[in-house]
Amino acid sequence: MILSDIKDYLQQRQQVCVSDIALHFGASVDATRGMLETWIRKGKVRRLPSMTCGSSCGKCAPEQMELYEWIAKRH
Repeated sequence: MILSDIKDYLQQRQQVCVSDIALHFGASVDATRGMLETWIRKGKVRRLPSMTCGSSCGKCAPEQMELYEWIAKRH
């Protein structure tokens, strides 16, 4: 997984949870967050406010509620 791969994936999907990105690239969630932080520092990605599924069952993994969005214009 390299930064440009994450860029392409986010551009195609607009908003993606961190667990989906990690699963797609076969990486850990922590490693994926690190890569996303690089794009955030560059002003290309933002983390969206945490979602809630509307249920109080507690079965939703936090990684599934952690959304990121590509905000830079395509070149």
